[in-house]
Amino acid sequence: MKKSELYKKAIEYFEVAMPVAETELNYTTPFELLVAVILSAQCTDKRVNMVTPDLFGRYPNADELSQAHPDEVYNYIKSVSYPNNKAKHLVGMAQKLCSDFGGEVPETLEELVTLPGVGRKTANVIQSVVWGKSAMAVDTHVFRVSHRIGLVPKRCTTPYSVEMELMKYIPEEIVPKAHHWLILHGRYVCKARTPECDKCGLTEVCKEYQKRQKGEKKE
Repeated sequence: MKKSELYKKAIEYFEVAMPVAETELNYTTPFELLVAVILSAQCTDKRVNMVTPDLFGRYPNADELSQAHPDEVYNYIKSVSYPNNKAKHLVGMAQKLCSDFGGEVPETLEELVTLPGVGRKTANVIQSVVWGKSAMAVDTHVFRVSHRIGLVPKRCTTPYSVEMELMKYIPEEIVPKAHHWLILHGRYVCKARTPECDKCGLTEVCKEYQKRQKGEKKE
């Protein structure tokens, strides 16, 4: 099967299986989403959503958070992964927003990655979700699922290379939705340790599933 045909089948499947695909992080403003995405690094969205209501209540905007001490912020986020570093990043991020961007979340990748705690993946999430830009954020779910299905070749060993490969074949206008398709598929179906292939409609084209089937037949 040609790569373009594989992408076509995958997109058609997800369009039907997940017509609505969006972030599971709770937020009401670009600032809140930025905070939540920073907190979500190596942490579940469910856990992040448990701590952000009180955090946002205390620090509703960049100005308020920029004046906080990391130790105070830590008390609100201590149940997430790496709370010490994230507390420092959040305060530094807010200070940078206030000093360089008038307290508002910037739109471009180049500007976003200047913020403490914001790498390419986080910047792409903000570009995609907040500004609707064609940006593909590659987290562990996107990385795993795209390799398993065969959307990207084995030589794509970094998040950046996976991002570039996916962007070649996914139509620009659906990239934001496709990002969530792959995340949600990896979170609830194509799980890391125990993929639930019986719930997946892509088994007939999935490279990993076909390989496993051949292995079982040989045994």
